[in-house]
Amino acid sequence: MGKWIIDPDHTVAAFSIRHMMVAHVRGQFNKIKGFIEMDSDNKEIIGIEAHIQADGIWTGIKKRDDHLRSPDFFDVEKYPEIIFKSSAVKGDLEKGFCITGDLTIRGITRPVSSEVRFEGRVKSPFGGEITIGLSTVIDINREDFGMLWNEPLENGGFVVGKQAHVFIDAEADLSNE
Repeated sequence: MGKWIIDPDHTVAAFSIRHMMVAHVRGQFNKIKGFIEMDSDNKEIIGIEAHIQADGIWTGIKKRDDHLRSPDFFDVEKYPEIIFKSSAVKGDLEKGFCITGDLTIRGITRPVSSEVRFEGRVKSPFGGEITIGLSTVIDINREDFGMLWNEPLENGGFVVGKQAHVFIDAEADLSNE
């Protein structure tokens, strides 16, 4: 079995969520670590584990970032990590695969599933390491994870949408361990 270490400098979990029912706000988490396990022939993913530092959230607007770090949303002081641990992987690297696992945000764990795309494998020109890439999109309901803050609008809508689209692009390097 091969173990691939997620490269935090080249991995991002970005998100998009409706704001005031008329636009999408985007942001990302920049502090991610974890690993990907593959079979000995490197043809199938066995499992994935990722840890995201919640205080690494960035939208480009300091006031919004501070609000997202507060108890109204991620409550980073109390819940510093967002964690994903796979429980099942079906499919293969050529045709794509579905990964199922547990996502923990704010201490609340929910099952999630996602179609994952293998983006390729390459030898790095910067040190001879082998690097692989994976990408996926996961839709979650933020209220399922205790992020209930909102304000009503005159038209019957709300300031912040419930559904968040999470886009993950990961690079991982083969471990020497």
